Amino acid sequence: MVATSATARDGWSSRTAFVLAAIGSAVGLGNLWRFPAEAGQNGGGAFVLFYIICVIFIGLPVLLSETLIGRHGQASAPESMRRMAAESGASARWDFLANIGVLSAFMIVSFYCVVGGWVVYYIYVFGVDLMASGLTGGAFEGRSREEIEAILPGLFGSAQLMLTGHIIFFVVTIFFVMRGVSAGIEWVATWLMPTFFVLLIGITLYGLTTGAGAEAFAYLFTFDFSKLTPQVMLAAVGQAFFSLSLGVAGMITYGSYASRDVNLGYTSGIIAGADTAVALISGLCVFPIVFAAMAAGVGDLSVEAGPGLMFASLPVGFQAMPFGSLIGLAFFIMVGFAALTSSVGLLEVPTSWVIERFGLSRAASTLIVGLSAGALGLLSALSFNELADVRPLGFIPIFAEANIFDALDGVTAKIFMPLGAILTCIFVGWVAEPRLVDAENGLSGTLNQVWRALVRYVCPVVLLVIMGFGLFG
Repeated sequence: MVATSATARDGWSSRTAFVLAAIGSAVGLGNLWRFPAEAGQNGGGAFVLFYIICVIFIGLPVLLSETLIGRHGQASAPESMRRMAAESGASARWDFLANIGVLSAFMIVSFYCVVGGWVVYYIYVFGVDLMASGLTGGAFEGRSREEIEAILPGLFGSAQLMLTGHIIFFVVTIFFVMRGVSAGIEWVATWLMPTFFVLLIGITLYGLTTGAGAEAFAYLFTFDFSKLTPQVMLAAVGQAFFSLSLGVAGMITYGSYASRDVNLGYTSGIIAGADTAVALISGLCVFPIVFAAMAAGVGDLSVEAGPGLMFASLPVGFQAMPFGSLIGLAFFIMVGFAALTSSVGLLEVPTSWVIERFGLSRAASTLIVGLSAGALGLLSALSFNELADVRPLGFIPIFAEANIFDALDGVTAKIFMPLGAILTCIFVGWVAEPRLVDAENGLSGTLNQVWRALVRYVCPVVLLVIMGFGLFG
């Protein structure tokens, strides 16, 4: 299908489908491994409270700004920007900010699917272990903690395993994007996201029965405001921004498929609220398992941010649990669902652009974009083994030691994403015709005035600070 006009575009079948798809795009691996560790390391409850405030006053205004641009333009992210700029009497070159988002999404999905490949491998590992140990036993019975923790380094060291997992995950992502908005992306959202929430809540409730629930609550929700330092506040702002997947034109693209009867202010609130809820619940899912394992005598386990928490500490935790293999398998299936809904959203951004820019069919556009991003992802997968010594941005001091994977991550997270969000706020707050913005945002009265003030003044400044600290420390 060639989407050359607003009437020819595929779209969501309902507001519920739009909300589920947007939640799926926002909820990803960052919610499941980054938030719990960030909260624990940065003041616990004080961090959590400030994080929620940041979601409301930073993340939500930017999220609404992106969705209203897309819904107004009813086109790919750059074309939606051009249409809104033209109706506001502004330069069409404002599409530059949307092009940044398209490029960011292309780069991110290339290495995001590498991490998705790790999840695929762990699903396989736990599936094999479940067949060997049965339903009731702990995971990896008879294996030492060191052997379990060595699974991840072993994966990293194998080019064959890294490439296989990446290719499997990318092929699945391409398949659903190729099927279109209603038959593919919406199907993923309406089936996988409810299943994801059922698994998340079920595993969380089971984890709380391990006896470490009180410790996990204390770890995450003890309010010690003396720990709310400027560094902690900056970490909370950054987590709020990145957990909503802002600055990659994803919400502009998803908003472009929304019908005119959708109240964007209301639905944006639901999306931000659900994303925040997943982050909070994920902490209560992860830490009881880890703390129970430590109480059982396995020693201290890492709760630091990054893959070590999910792919090393948690598998050790599952060993100490009844039904550990089954719970571990269910957990990584749940993580796979979250990763897939995000990767589908990321791939749709550049695919939508190619469809409109070159007039190609969705199938052809998806293959061109998907295979190109997948090829870049192959280099990212090999950067853990065969290409470990390659430093593509060695001439830039802040990226001098970054391998291919880390360079892609660093450029998008530290430059493109915050820059795209800053420009979005400037465009919506200062450039776009107010009557167009007011007609799209679903807000009125004082709420609209507060939102406009946040977009104009607060969000750009805070995002500029995030960008500055990311680049200069």
